[in-house]
Amino acid sequence: MSKPIVAIVGRPNVGKSTLFNGLAGENISIVKDTPGVTRDRIYADVRWLNWSFTLIDTGGIEPESRDVILSQMREQAMIAIETADVILFLTDVRQGLTDADAKVADMLRRSGKPVVLAVNKVDNFSRQMMDVYEFYNLGLGEPHAISAAGKLGLGDLLDVVAERFPEREEEDGENEIPRIAIVGKPNVGKSSIINKLLGQNRVIVSDVAGTTRDAIDTNVRWNGKDYIFIDTAGLRRKSRVSEELERYSIIRTVSAVERADVVILVIDAVEGVTEQDAKIAGIAHDRGKGIIIAVNKWDAVEKNDKTVKEYSERIRSVLSFMPYAEILFVSAVTGQRLPRLFDTIDVVLENQTLRVATGVLNEILTEAVAMQQPPSDKGRRLKIFYMTQVAVKPPAFVVFVNEKKLMHFSYLRYLENKIREAFGFRGTALKFIVRERKEKEA
Repeated sequence: MSKPIVAIVGRPNVGKSTLFNGLAGENISIVKDTPGVTRDRIYADVRWLNWSFTLIDTGGIEPESRDVILSQMREQAMIAIETADVILFLTDVRQGLTDADAKVADMLRRSGKPVVLAVNKVDNFSRQMMDVYEFYNLGLGEPHAISAAGKLGLGDLLDVVAERFPEREEEDGENEIPRIAIVGKPNVGKSSIINKLLGQNRVIVSDVAGTTRDAIDTNVRWNGKDYIFIDTAGLRRKSRVSEELERYSIIRTVSAVERADVVILVIDAVEGVTEQDAKIAGIAHDRGKGIIIAVNKWDAVEKNDKTVKEYSERIRSVLSFMPYAEILFVSAVTGQRLPRLFDTIDVVLENQTLRVATGVLNEILTEAVAMQQPPSDKGRRLKIFYMTQVAVKPPAFVVFVNEKKLMHFSYLRYLENKIREAFGFRGTALKFIVRERKEKEA
């Protein structure tokens, strides 16, 4: 099941980035006292009690500003509103209720999304509560007093946010139609691939980067099987600054990846793999999704007998953190190898849900340990008692050891490689959790 998405919205300089950093537990956003300095659309995975959710930090909304940066912030915030399950509307007790707050509140009401109203910079709850009550006038229900900088009232606020999350659906993995997110930079041909698969122009395509306005879900039937494709093509290009467009696309990517079982990262064959491709791939990798890299526009590349090998090596080098990803060379224009996309999706889906019996897993483990001794430190050697698989999507394994700190990253990678040699797991990340056990217990 995908994690709920919570977007923090509000006017510039009410403390959105400070609140985001407080909840995310690290300084990810740039925070200054100048309105509009949150330069990047930032997201983070947050855990609160039994809940996990994705938190998005947005630029401030100035409802009627003609300033280019502020209008771009408004556009970004609107994307957050479209995509979020819950909106956390932040206001500032020191500035009081402003006309701009009322206009933002009106915008949020029209969205029909659950809104939680927070009043920030409340340093003294007993003295400032009358000022907080003024925000009832926004018509968004109870205002919740917090101090993002002082980390006051955040727990109560998160309780209210969690109450607004959509009902957790019972997961029925057998009957669910697989969801495939098509992600990548603007203008690499994401929509063109879907159109070719459908045989009709259902998704708007033009030569202007990012002409698809919204993420679109499209049902595709292939050889009697159904798949839902999520197209994440970005926005109309409103900005002359390319980084603005990149920021717009990130939130759509996060949202689509959350909902997907398999992610297809589309790379432009002519341009080659880039740092931005790596950022987008990282979103899917961090969430343990199945990953296929589709190198589009392959028909436009001059080739010889070494081109595929050299190109694959370049991709593996830039995306070194996900060596398990499947690579396909395709063309949306000619349809080259697009049918193979479905075969690859099926393989990756199967590997995402593959379960390995504990007995078989430990045979592989015993063999691996015999071939390469576990690491030691100051006379203490790592002992691995046993391993068991505890989850799928992605496949997750718990390794029980005598001392957690002795388990070196490189040895865990060695064990992962041995498991992949034995069971494949093509196209999916594997997750390892290391737990300590006393020898008597083991």
